[in-house]
Amino acid sequence: MHMDIFPNQIFKNKSLKTDIQLRFLNRLSQSLNNGYPLLAALEAFQWDYELRKPAERIILSLRNGVSFDKALEEADFHPTITSFLYFTKDGNLTENIEKCAELFEKRMKHTKKLKQISRYPFILFIIFAVLLFFIKKSVLPSFIDLFQSTPNTGITIKFSIFFINLLFQTMVMIIFITLITALVWYVIKHKWNIERRIKIYHRIPIFRQYIQLHTSYLFATHISTLLKTGIPLKEILTIMHEQKNLPIIAFYTGLMTEQLKKGVYITSLLQSLPLLDPKLGMIFQKHSDRYALETDLTIYAELKAEEFHERLMKMIISIQPIFFICLACFIIFIYIALMWPMFQLIKTV
Repeated sequence: MHMDIFPNQIFKNKSLKTDIQLRFLNRLSQSLNNGYPLLAALEAFQWDYELRKPAERIILSLRNGVSFDKALEEADFHPTITSFLYFTKDGNLTENIEKCAELFEKRMKHTKKLKQISRYPFILFIIFAVLLFFIKKSVLPSFIDLFQSTPNTGITIKFSIFFINLLFQTMVMIIFITLITALVWYVIKHKWNIERRIKIYHRIPIFRQYIQLHTSYLFATHISTLLKTGIPLKEILTIMHEQKNLPIIAFYTGLMTEQLKKGVYITSLLQSLPLLDPKLGMIFQKHSDRYALETDLTIYAELKAEEFHERLMKMIISIQPIFFICLACFIIFIYIALMWPMFQLIKTV
């Protein structure tokens, strides 16, 4: 997430294959559930050709005193995995790995589904753009030559030329603006502080809903799992504030820590944070007992995970029909724009 590594991220992808990462997590959680210590479970991976190399790198890092999440990062695991397992403690290692594997598997399914759905519309878009360019450069000049001697069709052909030119320029502008916006956002987002970025996220309606769901899920999940280890809430918030992988949660927990230092409970603050679900404040207000709070946060996190999955799948599935409807409308308009002058010419014959 820094400008100086931008070229490397284009030309080099260091991460392991996603299916290998998922298999690694599932095998590790299975071994830990069977009673293996962490290092013994990792050493058993040396029998698997694909898992042996990352396992050896993780073992070496752990023996050098590196934390488990940092060891995974050095073994080129995805940031989704390393950021989730940052909060892992000895007492909740197996549970966190299982949750992380489940979250990463859903992410893989969403990514695969998005690629499958967007591949065909993307190809059609390219074909349509080429066809539109051909019409603009070859067909329209022939139309102008054909109808310039027919005054009755002059207005119609002018309208057709104007419409096709406008459509072509609009497509070019959309592509150009999209590329420039993505490039500019990638460069400047790391220079802006998180408070400013949160304000921008909050102003984007659809994106705001998804990032609120995701942030609320992660917040509830990490607090509930850390509560199980017996760590006081104030210390949990400090741990979450000090991590750098989830900047929104780090910023929000910093505000909560300040509130607790002033002797103010965090319920009212939770309900006012724009990228957290206000219901979290109600859960904290409802329970003073840590066990009841941990139980409710666990249930809430499971519900939010399901809601996030359903909304994301609905959005992904809706991409194709929306694109096809827009493309069909463009094709019909182009057909009318090209055929209408012909009809006008026939009437004059």
